[in-house]
Amino acid sequence: MPEIEPVALADLTTLRVGGMPERMIEAQTRDELVAALRDVWASGEPWLVVGGGSNLLVGDDPFEGTVVLVRTSGIERLPSPREGHTRVRVEAGHDWDDLVEYATREGLSGIVAMSGIPGTVGAAPVQNIGAYGQEIVETLVEVELIDEATGEVSTVPAADLALGFRTSVLKNHYGSVAPRPAVVLSVTLELRDVGDEAFELSGAQLRQALGVAEGERVTLRWVRETVLATRARKGMVLDDTDPDTRSAGSFFQNAIVSASFARTLPDECPRWPISTTAAPLAAPDRVIPLDDYAGLYPVPVPSLPDVKVSAAWLIEHAGLRKGFHLPRSRAGLSTKHALALTNRGDASAGELAELARYIQSRVQSEFGLILQPEPVLVGVEL
Repeated sequence: MPEIEPVALADLTTLRVGGMPERMIEAQTRDELVAALRDVWASGEPWLVVGGGSNLLVGDDPFEGTVVLVRTSGIERLPSPREGHTRVRVEAGHDWDDLVEYATREGLSGIVAMSGIPGTVGAAPVQNIGAYGQEIVETLVEVELIDEATGEVSTVPAADLALGFRTSVLKNHYGSVAPRPAVVLSVTLELRDVGDEAFELSGAQLRQALGVAEGERVTLRWVRETVLATRARKGMVLDDTDPDTRSAGSFFQNAIVSASFARTLPDECPRWPISTTAAPLAAPDRVIPLDDYAGLYPVPVPSLPDVKVSAAWLIEHAGLRKGFHLPRSRAGLSTKHALALTNRGDASAGELAELARYIQSRVQSEFGLILQPEPVLVGVEL
């Protein structure tokens, strides 16, 4: 068992907070990871899996259990049954942005808009990560999982993961347990072969973010470099010299609300309809007794799609500008991006949680909705 001397979780998370665990295991290979998880689960002790630590807010108290560090790596290129496509199977501990760089270098399109996102490949389907209108659900074929309940390893198609906006059956949302407690061992993606040549960039949100006109042709390398520069301006690319990057990225999810609720928000609030490819539900058959029939039958009213609204806009227009912090607190909003809570210097998890609660209360008071945290919270209450 590759057990190592424990280090504080503050040294392993991008928010730089978290107490000392009782025990720590560093799994360098898939077999080590499987064995470590089975051992921890058999003991019944508390456990926490850590990859890049970029989507975690961990409490200040000691963690009374075992932390398993996922340090597996490797990319395997596979044939695809679809012409013009290639599949890649990637170990869970592989750095996500390293994978994007590999895909860019190899001329494989489908994940380049997610350049610069910190963390590991194994966390990507759990969160259904995305940026600029591109999400991993668009390219994910399958994942290899080890289930906590049985310790069994299985290959699960993407369709069985209930991938949605920053969610899946694998994610522990705040206040709830994942529908399928399991750990990702590897991820298989299917990417389009575009090579080094310029191609038409699909996705209106990505084109708008990069200033690319519809029909304009660009290269993968140009897209990656432009996305990285755009994210860096927002403090969303890790940089030890920049306190704005000591964050968990976007701390609150963009809110998903009904179309009717969205109409109560100011017209200036950015919003995007949530598209669905699901077929509309057919109206159920209804039998009306002849004596009750009055010659009229109510026409079903079609429901409008839900709407995604900008959490950053809601925060700023609740009076909390970039750089805001509570008095005497070492936690604050990023000076570049109102959606990122940052550690301005030796902040505690308690200070970050206090700021998050304050933001939630201000937005609820102003707009009538409660923003939900995007990171996984361990030993922290909002």
